[in-house]
Amino acid sequence: MKFGIVGGIGPASTIDYYNGIIGLYTAKTNKYPELVIESVDMNAMLDFFTHSDYDGICRLIVSALQNLKNAKASYAAIASNTPHIIFDKIKKISPLPLVSIIDETCKFTFSAGYKKVLVLGTSFTMKSGMYETALQKYQIDAVIPSLEDIKILHSIIFPNLENGIIIPEEKQKMISISETYISKYKINAVILGCTEIPLMIKENNLSVPVINTTQIHINAISDLMINDIAV
Repeated sequence: MKFGIVGGIGPASTIDYYNGIIGLYTAKTNKYPELVIESVDMNAMLDFFTHSDYDGICRLIVSALQNLKNAKASYAAIASNTPHIIFDKIKKISPLPLVSIIDETCKFTFSAGYKKVLVLGTSFTMKSGMYETALQKYQIDAVIPSLEDIKILHSIIFPNLENGIIIPEEKQKMISISETYISKYKINAVILGCTEIPLMIKENNLSVPVINTTQIHINAISDLMINDIAV
């Protein structure tokens, strides 16, 4: 199976996808996976979201997916949380079957037994209600930061973290904000709902477990590819 990844949103986490899938796949099969990456313009994506141009986002993503299909990919994934705000819209017209980071994260969170989680991410993700709605199906409560804290967290992600730049003071600020909600709402775990946040926040940085959406997505993609080999 050749797997396609819509990447570049952002570039730093796309590298994690590439390395992560190769590592898991080769460890299980002693072979190298066939991967094709279509890297889109992150600035164009941000402009679409800033102006709530969901049709524009859909066109950008579906065009990338078509390129992946043209490159002979059989399945694909969008290596970013934020575009999943319109995942259902994209899925309906996608030329390839997709592996959803939201679905996989919800399944993981449920299987881990967490009942109340804090969701971190871009302002678009945190304001969208995407994770709250998805987690409700599993009877899991999602806590979203206040508008003031959303603004601060978004400014930490853009532009530095999106480009793989970790500022110690910004990391400490994200930890401090998270711990405030962990204490106030008795949070069981924190969803790192932006594929760049795991570059900054690691397991044991917080007083509760972190849910690394990037790694969960990588695991799901790798399992799909490995199982295809096993059939």
